[in-house]
Amino acid sequence: MSDSEHKMVEILRIINEQDEIIGSKKIAKKLQYRGFDIGERAVRYHLKILDERGFTERKGNFGRIITNLGKEELNNALIYDQVDFIFSKSEELIYHSFFDFENGNGNIITCTSSFNYQEGLLKLIKRGFQAGLAISPYIDCQKEKIGDKELIKINTVCATTINGVLLSNGVISQPVYSGLLEVEDYMPKQFTHLVSFKNTSITPLEAFTTNKMTSVRDVLETGTGNIPAIFNIIPASSREKTLSILEKLKRIDIGGVLNIGKNSEDVLGIPITEGMFGLTVIGGVTPLCLVYEGGYDVNIKIGEEILKYENLNPITNPKNVLKQGNYRISNKVQFILSKAWNLFEGVNFDVETHNGNLITNVSIIKKEDLDRSIEVMYSTYKNLSEYVSPYYKIVNDVGDYNEIGIATICSLSLDGILVNNGILSTPKYGGLLEIKPNPQFIELIAYGGSSLDPHLIYIFKDLTSVSHNKKGYKRLLSSVKEIPVVAREDTQNLLSLIGGIGIPVYKVGKPREIVYNTKIDAYNFAIVAGSGLNTIAAIKEENIDIKIKAVEGLEKFSNMETLN
Repeated sequence: MSDSEHKMVEILRIINEQDEIIGSKKIAKKLQYRGFDIGERAVRYHLKILDERGFTERKGNFGRIITNLGKEELNNALIYDQVDFIFSKSEELIYHSFFDFENGNGNIITCTSSFNYQEGLLKLIKRGFQAGLAISPYIDCQKEKIGDKELIKINTVCATTINGVLLSNGVISQPVYSGLLEVEDYMPKQFTHLVSFKNTSITPLEAFTTNKMTSVRDVLETGTGNIPAIFNIIPASSREKTLSILEKLKRIDIGGVLNIGKNSEDVLGIPITEGMFGLTVIGGVTPLCLVYEGGYDVNIKIGEEILKYENLNPITNPKNVLKQGNYRISNKVQFILSKAWNLFEGVNFDVETHNGNLITNVSIIKKEDLDRSIEVMYSTYKNLSEYVSPYYKIVNDVGDYNEIGIATICSLSLDGILVNNGILSTPKYGGLLEIKPNPQFIELIAYGGSSLDPHLIYIFKDLTSVSHNKKGYKRLLSSVKEIPVVAREDTQNLLSLIGGIGIPVYKVGKPREIVYNTKIDAYNFAIVAGSGLNTIAAIKEENIDIKIKAVEGLEKFSNMETLN
């Protein structure tokens, strides 16, 4: 993407952040604040182009607003910048959240959730607040009439408000992971899944806001289930000060603390380095999870706005059902890269003979759905043979007597082959690639810092379009590998020998090349390969009940069947 295009994306971002019309003079100032050396005249030039493309709309002499088309462009464009922007946005909000916890007033960070009004939904949400499954019972609730429907917009206190309060009082508190926290008998037990706050185009907590992952209602009814939570690390020297601030926040109904670790103490399955302690806080949108768990549509945005705490109102007087504590568990969270690296050792695939083991995913369906599932896979491969692998294997003894497994070749097999041939290949991102004349990634999540394959998140959130088109384009799962430039020629030679084993390689990048709108570190090049879960995602898109597991084990290539 050119420097001019980069500036236009940033201009779109600035306009999108405003609640009102904004003119070129203010845009120029904000651009300069963000490190862009550009004057008002140049801004007007770029705005004219944005107007012509339909991304912005002029409002008389007052300035511009962003159009729906512009918002869509902003979501998809400059994805490599977006993976950095998500974390920087969080840092910016933390910096601006000046809150006086002694008097209970000032700026707090909020999450914004919106849904169409239906009788009973507000009562359902209120149950979550009544049980104390929130940072605070104070909310801002607005109703808006759109046609014959009534839209409800709720702002809830975001967990990063606590980071802002600590920072303004001289305590470094860094949000490291968002994840799913398993609760047992009303006590936090351990994190089951994590995504790093850094290097993702999706706000980490949003990755888990799907009824396929949370079970907040189960926690309310039985005390056992999964809830969204945020994990922070804080210097051990600030522990007593942190405890004091948290206690004062609790007195003004800002809480949500689930666990406070000690110096270097592992917390809820997460190892802690020497000189730090862990602080686990419930996700600010936890009560809203009850909406989508109930089968209703809700749009959730994490860390979206800054509001005055004194302008919020309590929805209820909560009685906390969760207990604070720390299970003595032996299992630590296993990150996907660690799992993959350990499997690489078993990838003994011979590129000359095409014999040996590859890494596979295994997904489970009912036996009665097998024929239909294979038909979907065949149709998907037939229509997308350039992008989709034809290889699979039927796996027995995977669960109940009426269930059967489908194994597919994981794209991490390619990294394993390269590593076992002396080439360092590092899985960088799991992405969602939009296939169009100029393909581009519209979502990226780093493998590093994630406990599950990023592709599973896209599938669970119904973001793929493998068997169906969304807005005219297919959206396929793919992965980005990072390899040192010095090994590029040998890599290309190996790829020519590997061809035909069912790992479609979409592109081999050049040094420093931005590939499909994403970039990697200097002195490296990228390989973009198709995921083995694309045919599995197609099965789910056809509303066939399927349990999907990624990076599950090893299988001999000779045992695989083909869709040809």
